[in-house]
Amino acid sequence: MSAVAQSPVTPPVVAPPAPVTAAPVTTGPIRVAVYDDKGSPRTPRDFERVFGSDKAHFALTFVTAAQIRDGVLKDFDVVVQGGGGAHEQAEQLEPKGVDAIREFVKNGGGYLGICAGAYLASSDERYSLHILNARVIDRAHWARGRGDVVLGFTPAGQKEIGEKNTTETVMYHQGPLLAPMGKPDLPEYTEVAKFNTEIALKGAPHGVMPGTTALASAAYFKGRVFVISPHPEQTEGQEGLVRGALLWVAGRTQ
Repeated sequence: MSAVAQSPVTPPVVAPPAPVTAAPVTTGPIRVAVYDDKGSPRTPRDFERVFGSDKAHFALTFVTAAQIRDGVLKDFDVVVQGGGGAHEQAEQLEPKGVDAIREFVKNGGGYLGICAGAYLASSDERYSLHILNARVIDRAHWARGRGDVVLGFTPAGQKEIGEKNTTETVMYHQGPLLAPMGKPDLPEYTEVAKFNTEIALKGAPHGVMPGTTALASAAYFKGRVFVISPHPEQTEGQEGLVRGALLWVAGRTQ
């Protein structure tokens, strides 16, 4: 992942989001394509553990970068890009695969990005998808460590994913600290949750992480995008945050 040195900054306040057009509501389990290739070594088995037995709601299929390039996403409702390395995922997908994901969402599909997948969705790197109007704060210290963080949920975010609590503790491992990008050709995102506490190891400066966006959602043409910087799928008792995000990007009710 390329790094651009930045001074610690206070992220700007997120403006009210543009209205999101609901994805088509269908019946049956949500057809979920989970990226299973270089750059995301653990997400497939995490999703199998968390959602594999819930066949009434989720039909999981693990897909490779080559399959994405060949058009496999036409058979799915949601694509998941998980943790690992965003740059490595983009290289494995190649421009054709990156374009395939972008077109899938543009035409009504759902995108869920966790950690590296959240980096990949952002709009401030050449290789990224540019489907979320967000930039990464303090990318120079992206490797800021691992540990538990407290998330603070917004009322809009609670409603979107069916979250009852205003705060939750979730495991974090070097996911992006997000802030609005301000691109005129993309809608503003909804801040679902922000970081209330921080991880500042390996030389990362203190005071940068708190207040930045941890979970965000947005429309992308006919589709929906949801990103999660930390790892609720790896946090016992917090897997429901991922479930809520999957339901939202697929246009299903909570």
